Amino acid sequence: MLARVSLALGRLALASLAALALAPLLAVAETPAEQARALVARYHEDPTTIDRARDLLEAALARERHPDTLVTLSYVYFLVGEVRATTADDKLAAYDKGREIGKRAVELAPRDPEAHVWYGINTGRWGQTKGIMRSLFLLPTVREEVDATLALDPRNLRALALSGNVFFEVPRIAGGDREKAEQQFRKALEIDPHFTVARVDLARVLIAAGRHSDARRELQRVIDERQPNNIADWTVKDLPRARELLESIKGK
Repeated sequence: MLARVSLALGRLALASLAALALAPLLAVAETPAEQARALVARYHEDPTTIDRARDLLEAALARERHPDTLVTLSYVYFLVGEVRATTADDKLAAYDKGREIGKRAVELAPRDPEAHVWYGINTGRWGQTKGIMRSLFLLPTVREEVDATLALDPRNLRALALSGNVFFEVPRIAGGDREKAEQQFRKALEIDPHFTVARVDLARVLIAAGRHSDARRELQRVIDERQPNNIADWTVKDLPRARELLESIKGK
């Protein structure tokens, strides 16, 4: 009898130890959003990771409507539009899906700055791809999301870049202001000098103002960058854009 009790206690102790050993592993298990962000962090090595991240998040969303899943999926659909889509219609579909999901994220988590910024970015890119009149129609929404993001997180790099692009792209009669655009891009770069997308856009503002030597300096910094804020974006988008812009002002 005593032997059976001792054996049972021994098994219980081993089970408890196994549970304690497993607990830290479970605690660090990645969420679908974390897995998706890890996939797309190196999409420059394999663009299909964007598709896999989208599918993973869609499956997770079918099980549970979690804010982080929605926010990350909105970001991933932006990447689909930027990197994977090959036609204007495909880009529009991706940005439209991104803004729809971003809006749902804002409704579910109104205090999450990332929800606001990806809703704003996808809305802006959809309008920009659709054409100038559609862009102007959506402009109040984009500005609202920029303001909401920066109210929650004044150092949000994506919101500062989006704000700069709005000031730069929109006609002056509708609130465009190239000086303010430059200020927003420089503010983002003060926070993170390795945020290369803002440096490329700053160069665009400088080129528009005829400040070609200043633009060349910024573009060369993008080309020479060794620690980009986002290596995938730098490799696939920012570096080619910088080289193209630099070539466009050659001799000026």
